[in-house]
Amino acid sequence: MVGKELDFQEIYTTFQPRIFGYLLRMLGENEADDLTQEVFVKVEKALQEFRGEAQLSTWIYRIATNAALDRLRSASFKQQARECVLGDSSNQDVSEPEAMNVWTGEANPATDQQVIRQEMNNCIREYIDQLTEDYRTVLVLGEVEGFKNREIAEILGVSLDMVKIRLHRARAKL
Repeated sequence: MVGKELDFQEIYTTFQPRIFGYLLRMLGENEADDLTQEVFVKVEKALQEFRGEAQLSTWIYRIATNAALDRLRSASFKQQARECVLGDSSNQDVSEPEAMNVWTGEANPATDQQVIRQEMNNCIREYIDQLTEDYRTVLVLGEVEGFKNREIAEILGVSLDMVKIRLHRARAKL
């Protein structure tokens, strides 16, 4: 898209599902939808300033990452997380598992396999949620979103070595 007029609608159509999935993994279902919309409002406002020095995807993911980190650091998010931890998680309805796998976006197989997969996803999600935001961010960008280390460094504004260290430590903690 660099070199031609950037069309916001095309950008939104292309990147919205990916950014939503990324934010879903970073923040959970309660925050992902609203924050995805906020990210694209920021993208639309800043689109004229995009100079093409980085890939468009890297630029958009950087906006999304900054928004996610701001949300993770906010007092309201921390309070909501504490309330979720203190709440009764046994009230979850396992009779109707999700139609889509949160991690891959693929349609889930038979019901019994769906329940097993959902339990595994919840378990993995809990472990990832326990990571610090630095480790969680590089892990989701690298392992789930498929970015290369150099792209992660651009998105986060850190050195390539720092990305490698954080990925190694995140994997070790998991």
